[in-house]
Amino acid sequence: MTSRKPEGPLRRGWTTGACATAAAKAAYTALLTGAFPQPVAIALPRGERPAFALSRMELTADSATAGIVKDAGDDPDVTHGAEIVVTLRRGAPGSGLRFHAGEGVGTVTLPGLPLPVGEPAINPAPRQMIAEALAEVAGRHGGDNDVEVTVAIPGGEALALRTSNGRLGIVGGLSVLGTTGVVIPYSCASWIHSIQRGVDVARAAGLTHLAAATGRTSEAAVQRLTGLPDLALIDMGDFAGGLLKYLRRHPVEKLTVAGGFAKIAKLAEGHLDLHSDRSSVDMNTLSAILTELGADAETAKAAERANTALAVLRLAGERSGMLADRIAARARAVALATLAGGTEVTVDIFDRDGRRIGHAGP
Repeated sequence: MTSRKPEGPLRRGWTTGACATAAAKAAYTALLTGAFPQPVAIALPRGERPAFALSRMELTADSATAGIVKDAGDDPDVTHGAEIVVTLRRGAPGSGLRFHAGEGVGTVTLPGLPLPVGEPAINPAPRQMIAEALAEVAGRHGGDNDVEVTVAIPGGEALALRTSNGRLGIVGGLSVLGTTGVVIPYSCASWIHSIQRGVDVARAAGLTHLAAATGRTSEAAVQRLTGLPDLALIDMGDFAGGLLKYLRRHPVEKLTVAGGFAKIAKLAEGHLDLHSDRSSVDMNTLSAILTELGADAETAKAAERANTALAVLRLAGERSGMLADRIAARARAVALATLAGGTEVTVDIFDRDGRRIGHAGP
């Protein structure tokens, strides 16, 4: 997530799973009664009952299609404004509820995700929400559980290029996500979800060494350094805590944390959210470390007044390597303490050209 959180109260939105649930309910109602509810209301897991306006309504003798334009509120969600389209058909007697991937919805191709390989990337929580909504309609209008549900997101394959789906082995489009049905603006739930699924997929592939990077430059640099495959790379971004806490419950043998000096300096101070809005580098700490490394009083005082961590690194001069190593060591200690055992940790700091300037660990 690169956009900055705006000031003031923020408007909540609805997940892709909630939109798919509402569209499925509308389509099944039309299939059984011949009329689409407009708007269509659904019950969410935490008790909310939002109503959605339909963007399309198509009814034939054996199918019904409904669409809803996703409103993610004030969250910079990649799928905000996308149309979620669900088509329902009656299934063969005894076939039960079956899900299919339409245009723009991906298919699972790697083990480790909460769905079997070959299944459409419609996560378990949205599937359950859809099942409950269809059961409600069936109970009211005399339907059954033998239903074919196809979820499509037109343009979703292009949108998926802006997500981690390809690395997770989700091919052909987006995932239908959402545990609660509600999008909390700037909660970064989708990013943390992709971090966790990345760990799951890597573990399922038998990988024992993962590398988590704060950005693209450090990710490319750590891959060159370690030779790890793409599947072992975790786009951690600012969410060090999201990664480390998940690995505490789902450990691997070794983790390499990679990032620029400023981000790793925040981790070294115990911050687990590295975003500039939620944590900052303590220049006094960097100044104190420089003093420990033998810097003169004038340099230490200039470090205290510096505006950025990079400025302190430049002030360090010939001690810059020692300073970066010291920060890497402190960050490694924080990571090890958060992991609480079970995973060995290496920390590498890279400059903007991808050169390693600091290291800690085996």
